[in-house]
Amino acid sequence: MKRPGSATVASARKRLERQRPQSRPPRRLTARHEVTERVIDGFTVFTVMPRRGGVSDGVLYLHGGAYVAAMAPQHWSLVSRLADAGLRVDVPDYGLAPRWTHHDAYPFVIRAFQELREELGAGRIHIAGDSAGGGLALGLTDALRRDEAEGPDSLLLIAPWLDLTLKNPDIASVDDPWLSRTVLNECARAWAGGTDPDDPRLSPINGTPVGLPPVHLYVGTRDIVLPDARLWSQRATAAGAPITLTVCEGAVHVYPLVPAPEGRAAAAEIVAELAGDGR
Repeated sequence: MKRPGSATVASARKRLERQRPQSRPPRRLTARHEVTERVIDGFTVFTVMPRRGGVSDGVLYLHGGAYVAAMAPQHWSLVSRLADAGLRVDVPDYGLAPRWTHHDAYPFVIRAFQELREELGAGRIHIAGDSAGGGLALGLTDALRRDEAEGPDSLLLIAPWLDLTLKNPDIASVDDPWLSRTVLNECARAWAGGTDPDDPRLSPINGTPVGLPPVHLYVGTRDIVLPDARLWSQRATAAGAPITLTVCEGAVHVYPLVPAPEGRAAAAEIVAELAGDGR
Protein backbone atom coordinates (compact mmCIF):
# COMPACT_ATOMS: atom_id res chain seq x y z
CA MET A 1 0.00 0.00 0.00
CA LYS A 2 1.39 3.45 -0.93
CA ARG A 3 1.92 6.01 1.79
CA PRO A 4 -0.06 9.26 1.37
CA GLY A 5 3.19 11.15 0.71
CA SER A 6 3.66 9.26 -2.54
CA ALA A 7 0.61 10.88 -4.13
CA THR A 8 1.09 13.50 -6.85
CA VAL A 9 -1.21 16.13 -8.31
CA ALA A 10 -1.35 14.12 -11.54
CA SER A 11 -2.32 10.90 -9.76
CA ALA A 12 -4.92 12.76 -7.69
CA ARG A 13 -6.52 14.21 -10.81
CA LYS A 14 -6.48 10.82 -12.49
CA ARG A 15 -8.32 9.42 -9.48
CA LEU A 16 -11.01 12.07 -9.86
CA GLU A 17 -11.45 11.06 -13.49
CA ARG A 18 -12.17 7.47 -12.37
CA GLN A 19 -15.08 8.56 -10.20
CA ARG A 20 -17.51 5.86 -9.14
CA PRO A 21 -21.28 6.19 -9.62
CA GLN A 22 -23.62 7.30 -6.88
CA SER A 23 -24.43 4.77 -4.18
CA ARG A 24 -27.29 2.34 -3.67
CA PRO A 25 -28.22 0.63 -0.39
CA PRO A 26 -26.72 -2.87 -0.22
CA ARG A 27 -29.01 -5.88 -0.40
CA ARG A 28 -28.35 -6.88 3.22
CA LEU A 29 -29.64 -3.48 4.35
CA THR A 30 -32.81 -3.58 2.23
CA ALA A 31 -33.49 -7.10 3.49
CA ARG A 32 -33.17 -6.05 7.12
CA HIS A 33 -34.88 -2.65 7.09
CA GLU A 34 -37.65 -0.72 5.41
CA VAL A 35 -35.91 1.38 2.75
CA THR A 36 -37.67 3.98 0.64
CA GLU A 37 -36.38 6.76 -1.57
CA ARG A 38 -37.54 10.12 -2.81
CA VAL A 39 -36.04 12.60 -5.25
CA ILE A 40 -35.37 16.26 -4.51
CA ASP A 41 -34.14 18.43 -7.37
CA GLY A 42 -32.75 15.39 -9.16
CA PHE A 43 -30.93 13.91 -6.16
CA THR A 44 -32.06 10.92 -4.10
CA VAL A 45 -32.72 10.70 -0.36
CA PHE A 46 -32.77 7.15 1.03
CA THR A 47 -34.86 6.63 4.16
CA VAL A 48 -33.95 3.64 6.33
CA MET A 49 -36.34 2.61 9.10
CA PRO A 50 -36.77 -0.37 11.40
CA ARG A 51 -39.29 -2.91 10.08
CA ARG A 52 -40.83 -3.41 13.50
CA GLY A 53 -41.72 -0.97 16.24
CA GLY A 54 -42.01 2.79 16.18
CA VAL A 55 -39.42 5.38 15.32
CA SER A 56 -37.89 7.41 18.12
CA ASP A 57 -35.81 10.18 16.56
CA GLY A 58 -34.61 11.05 13.08
CA VAL A 59 -31.03 11.34 11.83
CA LEU A 60 -29.87 13.05 8.67
CA TYR A 61 -26.65 11.21 7.82
CA LEU A 62 -24.12 12.86 5.52
CA HIS A 63 -21.42 10.48 4.34
CA GLY A 64 -17.72 11.12 3.88
CA GLY A 65 -15.47 10.38 0.92
CA ALA A 66 -13.68 13.71 0.33
CA TYR A 67 -16.74 14.89 -1.63
CA VAL A 68 -15.73 12.62 -4.52
CA ALA A 69 -16.65 9.12 -3.29
CA ALA A 70 -20.05 7.56 -2.68
CA MET A 71 -21.35 5.69 0.36
CA ALA A 72 -19.02 2.88 1.44
CA PRO A 73 -20.05 -0.37 3.18
CA GLN A 74 -18.98 0.98 6.57
CA HIS A 75 -21.34 3.94 6.14
CA TRP A 76 -24.28 1.66 5.41
CA SER A 77 -23.29 -0.54 8.35
CA LEU A 78 -23.59 2.40 10.76
CA VAL A 79 -26.89 3.43 9.17
CA SER A 80 -28.17 -0.12 9.70
CA ARG A 81 -27.15 -0.06 13.37
CA LEU A 82 -28.93 3.23 13.87
CA ALA A 83 -32.12 1.78 12.34
CA ASP A 84 -31.77 -1.26 14.59
CA ALA A 85 -31.84 1.17 17.53
CA GLY A 86 -35.23 2.51 16.43
CA LEU A 87 -34.08 5.57 14.50
CA ARG A 88 -35.22 6.81 11.13
CA VAL A 89 -32.12 7.59 9.07
CA ASP A 90 -32.34 9.81 6.01
CA VAL A 91 -29.29 9.58 3.73
CA PRO A 92 -29.08 12.38 1.14
CA ASP A 93 -27.08 11.07 -1.82
CA TYR A 94 -25.58 14.43 -2.71
CA GLY A 95 -23.84 14.90 -6.04
CA LEU A 96 -20.09 14.26 -6.07
CA ALA A 97 -17.26 16.39 -7.39
CA PRO A 98 -16.04 17.08 -9.97
CA ARG A 99 -19.40 16.77 -11.74
CA TRP A 100 -21.23 18.45 -8.87
CA THR A 101 -20.13 21.01 -6.28
CA HIS A 102 -21.27 22.49 -2.98
CA HIS A 103 -23.48 24.83 -5.04
CA ASP A 104 -25.64 21.80 -5.87
CA ALA A 105 -25.35 20.10 -2.48
CA TYR A 106 -26.53 22.85 -0.14
CA PRO A 107 -30.05 23.45 -1.52
CA PHE A 108 -30.53 19.67 -1.64
CA VAL A 109 -29.41 18.83 1.90
CA ILE A 110 -31.25 21.83 3.34
CA ARG A 111 -34.53 20.59 1.83
CA ALA A 112 -33.82 17.02 2.93
CA PHE A 113 -33.28 18.21 6.50
CA GLN A 114 -36.37 20.42 6.49
CA GLU A 115 -38.58 17.62 5.18
CA LEU A 116 -37.32 15.26 7.88
CA ARG A 117 -37.96 17.86 10.57
CA GLU A 118 -41.45 18.60 9.24
CA GLU A 119 -42.37 14.91 9.32
CA LEU A 120 -41.04 14.08 12.80
CA GLY A 121 -41.33 17.41 14.58
CA ALA A 122 -39.04 19.50 16.75
CA GLY A 123 -36.84 18.03 19.45
CA ARG A 124 -36.19 14.79 17.58
CA ILE A 125 -33.88 15.60 14.70
CA HIS A 126 -30.12 15.12 14.61
CA ILE A 127 -27.47 15.59 11.93
CA ALA A 128 -24.54 13.19 11.77
CA GLY A 129 -21.66 13.08 9.36
CA ASP A 130 -18.18 11.73 8.89
CA SER A 131 -15.13 13.33 7.28
CA ALA A 132 -16.34 15.45 4.34
CA GLY A 133 -19.90 14.69 5.45
CA GLY A 134 -19.04 15.98 8.90
CA GLY A 135 -17.87 19.26 7.42
CA LEU A 136 -21.06 19.43 5.35
CA ALA A 137 -23.12 18.69 8.48
CA LEU A 138 -21.60 21.62 10.35
CA GLY A 139 -21.82 23.86 7.29
CA LEU A 140 -25.49 22.92 6.88
CA THR A 141 -26.20 23.77 10.52
CA ASP A 142 -24.50 27.15 10.11
CA ALA A 143 -26.42 27.83 6.89
CA LEU A 144 -29.73 27.10 8.62
CA ARG A 145 -28.80 29.47 11.45
CA ARG A 146 -27.88 32.25 9.00
CA ASP A 147 -31.23 31.75 7.25
CA GLU A 148 -32.94 31.93 10.67
CA ALA A 149 -34.35 28.46 10.09
CA GLU A 150 -34.78 25.74 12.69
CA GLY A 151 -31.65 23.61 12.96
CA PRO A 152 -30.89 20.17 14.37
CA ASP A 153 -31.30 19.24 18.02
CA SER A 154 -27.80 17.77 18.12
CA LEU A 155 -24.76 17.24 15.92
CA LEU A 156 -22.62 14.10 15.77
CA LEU A 157 -19.37 14.65 13.88
CA ILE A 158 -16.90 11.87 13.07
CA ALA A 159 -13.50 13.31 12.07
CA PRO A 160 -15.07 16.25 10.18
CA TRP A 161 -13.16 17.99 7.39
CA LEU A 162 -13.48 21.51 8.78
CA ASP A 163 -11.03 23.44 6.60
CA LEU A 164 -10.67 22.64 2.91
CA THR A 165 -7.34 24.47 2.79
CA LEU A 166 -5.68 22.24 5.41
CA LYS A 167 -3.45 25.21 6.23
CA ASN A 168 -3.16 24.54 9.98
CA PRO A 169 0.62 24.21 10.60
CA ASP A 170 0.02 21.52 13.23
CA ILE A 171 -1.15 19.13 10.49
CA ALA A 172 2.48 18.55 9.53
CA SER A 173 3.09 16.74 12.83
CA VAL A 174 0.21 14.27 12.38
CA ASP A 175 1.20 10.78 11.23
CA ASP A 176 -1.88 9.97 9.15
CA PRO A 177 -1.35 6.62 7.35
CA TRP A 178 -4.35 7.09 5.05
CA LEU A 179 -4.88 10.64 3.90
CA SER A 180 -2.77 12.79 1.60
CA ARG A 181 -2.89 16.56 1.51
CA THR A 182 -2.05 16.42 -2.20
CA VAL A 183 -5.13 14.31 -2.96
CA LEU A 184 -7.37 16.27 -0.60
CA ASN A 185 -6.32 19.58 -2.14
CA GLU A 186 -7.50 18.36 -5.55
CA CYS A 187 -10.79 17.12 -4.09
CA ALA A 188 -11.24 20.47 -2.35
CA ARG A 189 -10.60 22.41 -5.56
CA ALA A 190 -13.21 20.36 -7.41
CA TRP A 191 -15.81 20.67 -4.63
CA ALA A 192 -15.32 24.43 -4.23
CA GLY A 193 -16.28 25.03 -7.85
CA GLY A 194 -14.49 28.36 -8.01
CA THR A 195 -15.67 29.62 -4.60
CA ASP A 196 -13.12 30.89 -2.07
CA PRO A 197 -12.26 27.76 0.00
CA ASP A 198 -12.36 29.87 3.17
CA ASP A 199 -16.12 30.31 2.69
CA PRO A 200 -17.86 28.78 5.77
CA ARG A 201 -19.95 26.52 3.53
CA LEU A 202 -16.69 24.90 2.44
CA SER A 203 -14.60 25.41 5.57
CA PRO A 204 -17.01 25.58 8.53
CA ILE A 205 -14.07 26.25 10.85
CA ASN A 206 -14.58 29.84 9.63
CA GLY A 207 -18.26 29.88 10.58
CA THR A 208 -19.77 31.44 13.68
CA PRO A 209 -20.17 28.84 16.47
CA VAL A 210 -23.05 30.74 18.08
CA GLY A 211 -26.38 29.05 18.66
CA LEU A 212 -25.08 25.54 18.09
CA PRO A 213 -26.96 22.56 19.56
CA PRO A 214 -24.99 19.99 21.60
CA VAL A 215 -22.11 18.69 19.47
CA HIS A 216 -20.12 15.48 19.99
CA LEU A 217 -16.99 15.23 17.87
CA TYR A 218 -14.91 12.04 17.53
CA VAL A 219 -11.35 12.06 16.17
CA GLY A 220 -8.17 9.99 16.44
CA THR A 221 -4.62 11.19 17.07
CA ARG A 222 -3.42 9.76 13.71
CA ASP A 223 -5.97 11.75 11.73
CA ILE A 224 -5.08 14.68 9.49
CA VAL A 225 -8.20 16.56 10.66
CA LEU A 226 -7.21 16.40 14.37
CA PRO A 227 -5.56 19.86 14.61
CA ASP A 228 -8.58 21.59 13.10
CA ALA A 229 -10.97 19.53 15.24
CA ARG A 230 -9.16 20.72 18.35
CA LEU A 231 -8.97 24.32 17.14
CA TRP A 232 -12.65 24.47 16.21
CA SER A 233 -13.71 22.82 19.49
CA GLN A 234 -11.71 25.38 21.48
CA ARG A 235 -13.24 28.28 19.57
CA ALA A 236 -16.78 26.89 19.85
CA THR A 237 -16.41 26.19 23.57
CA ALA A 238 -15.09 29.71 24.15
CA ALA A 239 -18.17 31.01 22.34
CA GLY A 240 -20.39 29.08 24.76
CA ALA A 241 -21.32 26.16 22.50
CA PRO A 242 -21.94 22.79 24.21
CA ILE A 243 -19.07 20.76 22.71
CA THR A 244 -17.87 17.27 23.65
CA LEU A 245 -14.58 16.31 22.03
CA THR A 246 -13.54 12.65 22.16
CA VAL A 247 -9.94 12.06 21.05
CA CYS A 248 -8.84 8.43 20.70
CA GLU A 249 -5.11 7.81 21.12
CA GLY A 250 -3.55 6.03 18.15
CA ALA A 251 -6.78 5.94 16.14
CA VAL A 252 -6.90 6.68 12.41
CA HIS A 253 -9.29 8.71 10.28
CA VAL A 254 -13.01 8.09 10.96
CA TYR A 255 -12.06 5.43 13.50
CA PRO A 256 -15.68 4.79 14.69
CA LEU A 257 -16.29 3.30 11.22
CA VAL A 258 -13.22 1.04 11.41
CA PRO A 259 -13.67 -2.62 12.54
CA ALA A 260 -11.14 -2.31 15.37
CA PRO A 261 -11.88 -2.52 19.12
CA GLU A 262 -11.79 1.26 19.59
CA GLY A 263 -13.96 1.72 16.49
CA ARG A 264 -16.58 -0.76 17.63
CA ALA A 265 -16.71 0.86 21.08
CA ALA A 266 -17.13 4.34 19.60
CA ALA A 267 -19.80 3.17 17.14
CA ALA A 268 -21.80 1.61 19.98
CA GLU A 269 -21.55 4.88 21.91
CA ILE A 270 -22.68 6.88 18.88
CA VAL A 271 -25.70 4.65 18.30
CA ALA A 272 -26.69 4.85 21.97
CA GLU A 273 -26.28 8.61 22.01
CA LEU A 274 -28.35 9.26 18.90
CA ALA A 275 -31.01 6.77 20.02
CA GLY A 276 -31.31 8.69 23.28
CA ASP A 277 -30.32 5.88 25.62
CA GLY A 278 -30.09 7.31 29.07
CA ARG A 279 -31.97 10.53 28.19
